[in-house]
Amino acid sequence: MALSSDMMEQTLERLLLEREIEQFLYMEAELLDERRFSEWIELIADDIHYHMPIRRNVKFGEHHRENSDSESEISWFDEGKETLAGRVRQINTGIHWCEEPFSRVRHIVTNVQVDDVQGDEVKVRSRFFVYTNRLHDEVNLFVGKRDDLLRRDPETKWKIAKRRILLDQNVLLEKVITTFF
Repeated sequence: MALSSDMMEQTLERLLLEREIEQFLYMEAELLDERRFSEWIELIADDIHYHMPIRRNVKFGEHHRENSDSESEISWFDEGKETLAGRVRQINTGIHWCEEPFSRVRHIVTNVQVDDVQGDEVKVRSRFFVYTNRLHDEVNLFVGKRDDLLRRDPETKWKIAKRRILLDQNVLLEKVITTFF
C-alpha cells in the first residue's frame, strides 16, 4: 500500500521532530558533562518541575506505591528553576565543598521516544546512564528513565518544562548528589 503525500509529509515531519529532540537532549548532556552549567540553566523553563521521587520496593499489585508522591512525600529532588539556578551558582563559585575538586561526569542518553505532541509542547521519554568519578576512588553510577515535557522556544529551540527522573536503584550509596540529570 502506497503512502499518500500527506502521510509521507507527516511521517517526515515526525522523524525530523524526533531527530531535533534527540539532538537537543544530546547537546544538554554535553553541556552538563563539560560543566557549562550557566548555559544549561538557560535550557530550563521558568515554570519547570524537576522531580526525582524516591523508589520503593513494593509487593506485587502495589505498583502505584513504587515512587514517592511529590505532593505529600519527600523526594530526592523536587525543585523549580530558582532552586536549580541556586545549585548552579553554588557549584560555579569553585568553593562548593562536594565539588572541590570537581567530579568528572558523563551522561549517556538513549532510547529517546516522542510520546505526544500538543502544539508547542512535546512529551518525551528517554533512558540515561550517568557516570561520575571524583578524587581517586569515588565512583557513582546512576541508571534510569526520564519523562520530559519540552516546550518549543524561539531562542534555545527547546526548554525543559518538566522532568521526572526515575532511578532504577532505590538506595543511593553516594555521599552527596550534585549531578543534574
